[in-house]
Amino acid sequence: MARFYLTTAIDYANGDPHLGHALEKIGADAICRFHRQLGDDVWFVIGMDEHGQKVAQTAEQAGMAAQDFVDGVAARFAATWETLRISHDQFIRTSAPTHHAAVRVLLERIFANSPDDFYERSYTGLYCVGCESFKQPADIVEGKCALHATRTPQEVTERNWFFRLSSYTEKLRAHFAAHPEFLEPESRRNEILALLDQGLEDISASRARFSWGVPFPRPLSDGEVQTTYVWFDALPNYWTAQFFPGSGASWPANVHVVGKDITRFHTVIWPAMLMAAGLPLPERVWGHGFISLGGERFSKSAGVKLELSDAIARFGADAFRYYLLRDIPFDGDGSFSWERFEAVYTSELANGLGNLASRTTAMIEKYCDSVVPAGGRGDVDVADLADYASARAALGGARGFPVHEALESIVRTVGRANQFIQDTKPWVLAKQPADRAELERVLASLARQLARQAVYLAPFMPDKAEELWRSLGGPGTAGAIRFDAADQIDCADWRVRKGEALFPRPEPTPAAEFGAQ
Repeated sequence: MARFYLTTAIDYANGDPHLGHALEKIGADAICRFHRQLGDDVWFVIGMDEHGQKVAQTAEQAGMAAQDFVDGVAARFAATWETLRISHDQFIRTSAPTHHAAVRVLLERIFANSPDDFYERSYTGLYCVGCESFKQPADIVEGKCALHATRTPQEVTERNWFFRLSSYTEKLRAHFAAHPEFLEPESRRNEILALLDQGLEDISASRARFSWGVPFPRPLSDGEVQTTYVWFDALPNYWTAQFFPGSGASWPANVHVVGKDITRFHTVIWPAMLMAAGLPLPERVWGHGFISLGGERFSKSAGVKLELSDAIARFGADAFRYYLLRDIPFDGDGSFSWERFEAVYTSELANGLGNLASRTTAMIEKYCDSVVPAGGRGDVDVADLADYASARAALGGARGFPVHEALESIVRTVGRANQFIQDTKPWVLAKQPADRAELERVLASLARQLARQAVYLAPFMPDKAEELWRSLGGPGTAGAIRFDAADQIDCADWRVRKGEALFPRPEPTPAAEFGAQ
């Protein structure tokens, strides 16, 4: 059994979860569920980044102690991931004492393994609290941070511990050359290679003036004890996860799934820290794109938002998962719209998969007393298996993790099954006793097609896949079926139970009801 350790970016605890968070967690969850059904030994870690100046300021504005504030935020995030059926194995919080202790161990490893990499230095620069980082002139547009359009970077002068990142330019370049899969998709890789071509500058590893974070393990030469800079606290969570009781995390990670805006931190700063500590690097980083609303990036500070609870409630958690993974490319940017959400739900779920399931179970009930007949395999089985092989190739890791491409391959089998019904016309075959064998062959094929769809859709729509599986009379659960077993599935003698519509056709709902433009 192959080990598969996947992490997502830990979410910053200064607000509630939004669609961007949901896209990342749902995509990562589909990857992990998929790998469980491939037979891999999966450990899936998500969590909260709870330290930093921005969190401390937000807590103060709310009139709360920082720990009480992040406790509330973490609870809301955890509840959202439960609603969305995120199957994480571990939820890490950087305010946990275990994480504090492990971060200090990592920093001491760097001191011991690369004693010249930490040094004291006074620095003046423009600091964006939103990014928790110093900005270069190219990162500032019309006086504002390029990533936080409402924040004006402030000039800050401090004496801190610094990390000699500049000395890792060539080491990182060599790693990228030796491991082209280290950062995917290719567009993200090219961005970081261009950054390396410009040369790297040393970065602050500690901060003064606030204490909400992990104390840096060594004081400055004047005795001042500072707080570990948030990125030296947050990034190690992927490594510190293994030290929590009961954790199955095992370093190095197979893949970090992160947003494209933080690939620099995960493929430059983080690997340099690991090199300095003498630790192995993660195998790869997958940088997904942004999801926007009407072409504008979701931003709490800029007022561009959509209530995640409204989006989930519209057609249910599984339909929401399906829409995001179907319509938003996991290797690029995409846009959410209520109109498109309803169109995809209606055409592909209600009229597509839902109608296929309803018609098939109804015909098996009517013509075969609810028992799936035996029937040999045909051309549709061969075509379906080719599409399922494409789905496995898309998420197996050999060419990254384009989740949307895997789902597209599976969707093709639904269209094929509906067309198969139109071509074979079982209701016509049922009128002629001489066509009984052909009728049973057709219905057996349709049951097999639906059973495979339930298994392969389980990573994307876990609850609806199980509902479909139960309606077919399948043993156990769809999500527990290995893909290699699904390809050979035989539904003969299963007893179908036609229930409520899998995806009820919606009543048209004006987008304005949800505040959309």
